[in-house]
Amino acid sequence: MTHPRTAERGPDDAFADDLLTGLVERHSPSGEEEPAVAYLVERMRDIGFHAQVDQAGNAVGEIGEGARTILLLGHIDTVPGVIPVRREANLLYGRGTVDAKGPLAAFAVAAARVGALPGKRLVVVGAVEEEAATSKGARFLLKRPGIGDPPPDAVVIGEPSSWRRVTVGYKGRLLARYVLSREVGHTAGPAQSVGEQAFAFWSRVTAHADRWNADHDRMFDQLIPSLRNVNTEDDGFVETVCMVLGFRLPPEIDVDGLQETLRDLAGGARLHLYGREAAYRAPRSTSLARAFVRAIHAQGARATFQVKSGTSDMNVVGPVWGSPILAYGPGDALLDHTPREHIDLTEYHRAITVLVHVLRDL
Repeated sequence: MTHPRTAERGPDDAFADDLLTGLVERHSPSGEEEPAVAYLVERMRDIGFHAQVDQAGNAVGEIGEGARTILLLGHIDTVPGVIPVRREANLLYGRGTVDAKGPLAAFAVAAARVGALPGKRLVVVGAVEEEAATSKGARFLLKRPGIGDPPPDAVVIGEPSSWRRVTVGYKGRLLARYVLSREVGHTAGPAQSVGEQAFAFWSRVTAHADRWNADHDRMFDQLIPSLRNVNTEDDGFVETVCMVLGFRLPPEIDVDGLQETLRDLAGGARLHLYGREAAYRAPRSTSLARAFVRAIHAQGARATFQVKSGTSDMNVVGPVWGSPILAYGPGDALLDHTPREHIDLTEYHRAITVLVHVLRDL
């Protein structure tokens, strides 16, 4: 169903709500994004985009032609878990409302309201597998002709920040899979079980992080380890423990050196290190950042800048392209990945207005 449009405003608020609701209703955990991608492509065509699914499975919509490319890079996948989609007054509940279908839908509506502008091409992408360690969609764009090659003139990453806040940096990430096996021994014997040895490794890891953090007061500059899961099994002859750790990496850390330290701390266990992304922090002085400051001020608020302890596609594309870049989108990031995930539609509409102002201003 196509909603009314006008030459001045493009898709109306009803379309914006309907687009977001439809995206959220289409379950799209990483690797299973096809129904949501097809839906977004169809709806973008309804509001004036030239839209298609690219070879990586991303939804890609373009408006306008010109030498300058403004890329609005959101992601369409979510973490696992189904939250029944419902609306209570002005709150929309559902997996992905905040992270990050709210920002993605805001991108599409804002670009359609701006429409074709002289010398400027607006590209909206709903990337796949951002929530996975692969970042498949963003990596495909790095060298894609017309989008990543040459690099875009400005990039906005779709992540929740609230309508009046802009994100300019993300910590890096490293994942580690620790596996240790041994012959089963009697529980009354002196040898540690594989589970005990795994937790001894975890203790050594946290002690190493504590030593690093003693010289780094700010959270963004600290090394933050997390214990993702632990599983043990015993077939009567061999007992095995598998433990997955995650690390949020600060900008200054020597990641190669950290990996060597982790291998040393693991002793005789097998340690598989993967999902490596370096931290990235963009300057606040770019023309893109200034445009957001002006747009938020025009809505009666003072823009604030922040850095986050998570990781996003900014970490993937920022260092390669070197373009002016930041992350923006409606929603409370504290609701990311939680069973209470929901978005305030008033904030969603306000973020769309800010984005319209930015796209016209750049």
